[in-house]
Formats: sequence, structure tokens, C-alpha cells
Amino acid sequence: MDNMLLRILVSTIVVSLLIFIILLIKKLLNNHMTVKAHYHIWYLLCIPVLTAFLPWNYFRLGEGIRYLKSLHFFHKEAPFYSKRMNGVDASQAPNSDLLHDFTVSVNKSTPDFVYHTLFTVWFIGVALFVGAAVFSTYKIYKIRNSAVAIDDQKLNNLLEACKEMVGVKRNIRLRETSMISSPITFGIFQPYIFLPSKTREEFSLNELKYVLMHELHHHKSKDLFVNYVMWMFQIIYWFNPVVWYASKRIRIDRELACDASVLNLLDESGYIEYGHTIIRFADKKYDSTLKQIAPGIGGTNKQIKQRIQFIASYSRDSLVLKWKSKVICAVLGIVLLFLAPITNVIASPNDVYQFSGKNAVYEDLSSYFKDTKGSFVLYDPSKDQYQIYNREMSEQRISPDSTYKIYSAVFALESNVISPNKNKQVWDGEVYPFSEWNQNQNLESALSRSVNWYFQNTDREVGRKQLQDYFHKIKYGNEDLSGNLDNYWMESSLKISPIEQVQLLYKLEENQWGFKEENIKAVKKALLIDEQRNGRLYGKTGTGMVNGKNVNGWFIGFVDKGDDRFYFAINIQNKDGQAQGSKAAEIAKQILHHKKIY
Repeated sequence: MDNMLLRILVSTIVVSLLIFIILLIKKLLNNHMTVKAHYHIWYLLCIPVLTAFLPWNYFRLGEGIRYLKSLHFFHKEAPFYSKRMNGVDASQAPNSDLLHDFTVSVNKSTPDFVYHTLFTVWFIGVALFVGAAVFSTYKIYKIRNSAVAIDDQKLNNLLEACKEMVGVKRNIRLRETSMISSPITFGIFQPYIFLPSKTREEFSLNELKYVLMHELHHHKSKDLFVNYVMWMFQIIYWFNPVVWYASKRIRIDRELACDASVLNLLDESGYIEYGHTIIRFADKKYDSTLKQIAPGIGGTNKQIKQRIQFIASYSRDSLVLKWKSKVICAVLGIVLLFLAPITNVIASPNDVYQFSGKNAVYEDLSSYFKDTKGSFVLYDPSKDQYQIYNREMSEQRISPDSTYKIYSAVFALESNVISPNKNKQVWDGEVYPFSEWNQNQNLESALSRSVNWYFQNTDREVGRKQLQDYFHKIKYGNEDLSGNLDNYWMESSLKISPIEQVQLLYKLEENQWGFKEENIKAVKKALLIDEQRNGRLYGKTGTGMVNGKNVNGWFIGFVDKGDDRFYFAINIQNKDGQAQGSKAAEIAKQILHHKKIY
């Protein structure tokens, strides 16, 4: 939910800034842009919205996003989180079979109920405006059902002649109804032009020609589609007055652009007649809600006054002016396309791993998880097969918490910060929540006791840039180290899915990255949990604690059975504080036992 609110917040800021930029450009370069360009430049508003809300992961843009996130500009404290290293918010799960589960809490400075309240208010507003859009569409369909076909042969011939002049080849249905006071046009797939019932009696054929030309240009310019897009904008950003003002300006620019298209087909003597035709609709009742969906030649008195002033001063666009307009729109469009990835970086958490699932068997293990939701992934390299419970959660990227320390240890060894034989660190005397942390540590004890300060020290010595290079090299989850260097792995920026955890463990054991063999062996030795006659169990737990509650529990590892290896990852989540790494480990051991793996 907070990710969704982040997308809305970022996109509304970007959209608002873009609206101000467009208005500024229109004002400063007013005489260097055609009337159509003043209208078409608004199309650029779609770019930040598409950037923020479309699932770009499906388009393989992750590499560029990860590169931008690695830039120094994004190296900042992750939002809403702060670390607490004291005994009040710390917990220790029961120590079972050498499985240690030490964790400290990170605190959300913004309570969950704030997110729920904001999201609920936004959703209610969206629902109301969706209802208004549905009601307006219902009114249009009532108009369509009440309308009758016009059997006036002269008028139908005039419609065909106007279609040829405007360049519209689609079949346009001409209808007459008493439910409207000025002509409107409607229908993307099956287009209609609706005329008020008494239009034929009150208007000459020449005036009707101007009406039809205006409505046909709306169809030719796809203005009905643009109207629906603007409705979408207003529904999403109903709370933003800047968007409402932009919508009003777009409708004005749309009608001016349509008028310009009609005038371009007329000689100068027709300008006055066309203007007089528009004036005749000035005293007609104007349904602003209806006109947002179905544009027409009419409008408010203020809009018609502005259009008449434009017609009175109209002159055909020069070739130079047309090229200026294209250049202005193109330059702004290119700038936005370059800025769009930054919007996506901020707004998109890149939180789903796209797994093909071609070599996977999906099974029901819900009986093991009882009152907690979770996922389980098992990979058998001999069969190149995954066994997965809960596909959605197995692809969802979440904080790795202490499971990341496996790779932190590898990176420290590869960077020569520590070595397999010299990896002792001296406790600096700062009192931590657990007595096991308040003493000197080596790599084996630090991994088994999940000692935060040990790996925070090694991370600092390795350095952010080198760490980022390593995370890119092994493709660790979202590869996002933009959080604080001391806790980016602890319910912060770094995220990984259970499937990726299993894939990385396999690559680590096989040493597909070309690391030093002695470094891999040192880490593997530190991960040994239990040894039996038929196999050895290696693994690492991880627990995510937020505001004093255990909300995220991990256990990842592998079973070594002679020539066979089985790689697994289990994740459990519970908002009530029952999700611990030790609990995840117990569930995993039950599943492995019943599968006769361990």
C-alpha cells in the first residue's frame, strides 16, 4: 500500500511540475507555436503517468533502473525507517539445533494507519469520480437510444461531402435527439454525431456544413480518445487542483485546434459565417459534465468568446511556424523521455521477480504454514526442477534481513578485508541487545550469531561502490543499496525473492562467479548447522522486525547428500509479530523431512 501511495505521490508531483512547464512554454513561446501545437503539447502528460504505473519489468528495463539507483544521487537514507540498537526493541527466538535468530527492530516513523487512511480517502475519491464518469457515459447512451436517424437526403449528402473535405473515411452515423441543446459527437468504435431536434429548422444547410465539419474534425483528431484519457487523469488525481485546471485548458485548446482545422479548409469569406454559427450556440444550455466525454461545437460563453476572438484574428500557419512547433514539442518530449527513468526509479520498487516457471512444479504445502502466510522453494539440480509453494509470494521481492550476510561475508573475503584464516574482529565495547554480540567475533561466530556490527564493519571497509559492483555481478534481487550502508538489508532498500535466494545459493555452491575456492569453503563451513549420517544441513535464518514486531522470517540453505544437493528457501510473513527466522526453519525442516531429503 505504501508503494502505491509513493507512486501516486511521485507521479502527481511530476505531473504538476510538467503542467507548470507546459503552461510556461505556452506563454513564453505563444507566437512560435501553432494552435494545434498548443493542444498537442498536452499529450506529453502521459509520459510520467505511464512511467509511474506501467509494469516496466516486463519490458526488460531493469538494468537501466538499477544503474540509476547505483548513482551517488540516490545514496541516501531509505525513507520512513530508522535503526534502533537497544534492548527494548530486540528479540531472540528459541535457539534450536544451532539455529540462532538474533534481530533488532527498525521503526517506521509513519504508522500503518496513516497509510490506510490516506489510501482509503484516495480510493473513495477515485470511486466517486469513476461513478461520475459512469453516470456521464450512461447519459450518452440514453441520448443514443433516444436519437432517431435523420432521413433528410440533402443533409446526409452534405455529411458525405463534409467527410470528403475533412478526410474522414469511417462510417459516421447522424442522429437527432431532443435531449441536447447543441451538437455533440460520441463513439470511438462506432462514431455518432448528434444534432438537437430543431437544428434542421433553425439552421441553413451552409451553417449545418460548419457544424458537421467541426464534429468530423473531432473524430479525425481522436479527441474522444483524448477525453477518456483526461477522465483517467482526473480520476487518479482528483485531489490535485493543478490537474483540474489543466483539464479545463486542454478542452479550450482542443476546441481552438478544431476551429483552426475547419478554418484551414475555408476561404476568408467563410470565416465570418463559421464564427456566426458558433455564436448561435452561446445562449444554449451547456452540460459541462457531458462535454468532458462528448465534445461538440458548443461551449460556455467565455469559451465561445475566446474562440470568436481567435477566428477574428486567424491567419494560416506558415511553414516556419509549423517547424518551430514541431521542434518545441520534440525537444520537450525528448527531455521527458530522459527524465522518465528517474521517475520510475523513485516510484517503482522493482519488487517482483519475473520467473518463467517452465521447469517448476507447484504444490500445496499450506498445512505446514497454518496461521501464517508464506512460500517455499526447493531446487533439485539433478532434475533441474523447482518445487514451489505459493507462486506469487515466491516471486515477491522482500527484505533479505540477515540472510544477506552470507554474501556480505563473501564480498569481504573477496575484497581482502578479511581472509579465511584472519577474520577476527574486536568488540569495541558498545553494549548490544545480546550478550553473544558483546564479545570478539570471527566469521563463523558472526554468521551463526548474526552479529550486525561485524558485517556493518566489513561493509564499510569494502565500500559502497565495491559492494554495489558485487551485487550487480551476482544479480542479487533488486540490487538496490540506496538505503543507509548500516541497514540497507534490514527492511530497507535491498529486496530479494525466495526463488532468487535459491538460485543464488546454487550459483554460490557451484562458484559460478569465479570467486576464490577457499573463500567459498570458509563461508560454507560457517553455514553448517547439522551433520547426520545421510547428509549435512547448511543454512542461515533472517528475521525482519518492524516497530517491535517480527513481520518477516527467512530460512535459506541447502542439504548436501553425497552427490546430491537440494537448495531451499522459505519465507513467512505475519503482521502480528509471529514471523521469525527460527519458525521458518522449523517449517522448512518439517517439509524437508517429509520429502525424505533431510
